[in-house]
Amino acid sequence: MKKDFILPDIGEGIVECEIVEWLVKEGDRITEDQPVCDVMTDKALVQIPAVYDGVVTKLYYAKGDIAKVHAPLFEMDTEGAAPAVAASSAPVQTPAAVATGKQLEDFILPDIGEGIVECEIVEWLIKEGDVLAEDQPVCDVMTDKALVQIPAKYAGKVVKLHYAKGEIAKVHSPLFQQEIAGTSTSAAAVVAAPVAAPVCAAKSAVVAAASTVAPAGNGKALASPAVRRLARELSIDLSLVPGSGDKGRVYKDDVKAYANGGAKAVTAPAKAPVTAVVAPVVSSSGGSRVEPIKGIKAAMARQMQDSVSTIPHFTYCEEIDLTELIALRSQLKDQYAKQGIKLTLMPFFMKAMSLAIKQFPIMNSQVNSDCSELTYFDDHNIGIAVDSKVGLLVPNIKGCQNKSIVQIAQELTKLTDAAREGRVSPAELKGGTITISNIGAIGGTVATPIINKPEVAIVALGKTQLLPRFNAKGEVEGRSLMQISWSGDHRVIDGGTIARFTNLWKSYLEQPSSMLLSMV
Repeated sequence: MKKDFILPDIGEGIVECEIVEWLVKEGDRITEDQPVCDVMTDKALVQIPAVYDGVVTKLYYAKGDIAKVHAPLFEMDTEGAAPAVAASSAPVQTPAAVATGKQLEDFILPDIGEGIVECEIVEWLIKEGDVLAEDQPVCDVMTDKALVQIPAKYAGKVVKLHYAKGEIAKVHSPLFQQEIAGTSTSAAAVVAAPVAAPVCAAKSAVVAAASTVAPAGNGKALASPAVRRLARELSIDLSLVPGSGDKGRVYKDDVKAYANGGAKAVTAPAKAPVTAVVAPVVSSSGGSRVEPIKGIKAAMARQMQDSVSTIPHFTYCEEIDLTELIALRSQLKDQYAKQGIKLTLMPFFMKAMSLAIKQFPIMNSQVNSDCSELTYFDDHNIGIAVDSKVGLLVPNIKGCQNKSIVQIAQELTKLTDAAREGRVSPAELKGGTITISNIGAIGGTVATPIINKPEVAIVALGKTQLLPRFNAKGEVEGRSLMQISWSGDHRVIDGGTIARFTNLWKSYLEQPSSMLLSMV
């Protein structure tokens, strides 16, 4: 099957590059992760690796031409991609012949969110050779918004995974290949025996070739980005790995062999006895490590930069006495725990905020890009900033004005558990109208939170502290106090508005009975 290799993204904002050197030619057989060409962007020289095994049938550009990102770079035939082996008198059937009697089909990565065109393979939940059931999860992928689990469309057997863990997969492109359940596999058994011997011979040839390669160590290594990533994951100095490819190029198998055998995997030519020299282990010093910012972290970085650069922030801080609210929660939490409801202080904060918004609807508004219109929302969709394993997520509970404290508690537990695992849906991340960030759950008392644009306000809750305060009789007593920090959009909200709103919100929290009486 012939298919075009699409030139992937090779840097933020880069739309084209110059072909510096082709490392393959038409008719060459290539393997996955093998470098195919060097390209020059306006920032760096980048090496492009192959995504599939196959045969190069056509190069679309000549050396020195300008290639476009997301455009076809070369054409390849993915059939008949088995490694070349020594000549044999017995005929060797091609994979196309093996496929006779089978129905092989590529699983196409579907749309996984509005505007999302690619995602990172976080974890494969299957491996080649596994038997799949319909709707069985096959992998976790990371978009710039959430962690998404991809289910199988049909039952069958996994033949090939087109991407490795950590690679970037394109929406609407093949994710893996499978043999559909119920189709014949007898043809594969027919050619199993004659193919086995050449494959073994090929593996022996690779091992033999690797054993004669002189060890690297000159500080440089020829390797694709995927190979370099594997070396980083295994904490291997790539310059020490002997490469079995042309001009000493290092492939994944070379890195894995080095990792399994270490320096013993390299055998010097038998000219003279060689004394093994073990380098002393020293702690790293003065080095650095570069990691790409991608996925949710990249989306958060863009969102925060846009918010700070376009919204004039101002901060307002206040102290709230939670002594009575904590006592009320302590009385109720065991009762609701028996019903499977986790009653924390957060549902009270959210309900009190919703009640206060009814009198200050401007806190639940959004301004357009040129600050000429203000939109007020009937629904109080209160967002919660969650420190998840994939980065900062802000899912929101829809329509808090119509929910009881217990209903909010139930939905909050479900939402935060999903968010911590990165498994919230795009719908749960959209439509927020105001946000709460509970920094006190980790530590800290005062913050200057950044507004979750296009909202107009966000509040950070500090940790609760038992501090001495004077009571009405002038006596010192311990009170449970929390510092809260608001950030407001000064184009829409002034200091007086946010102070009056906070006073009302604070009164509901400091006197829970007044909050309960205000609920209808």
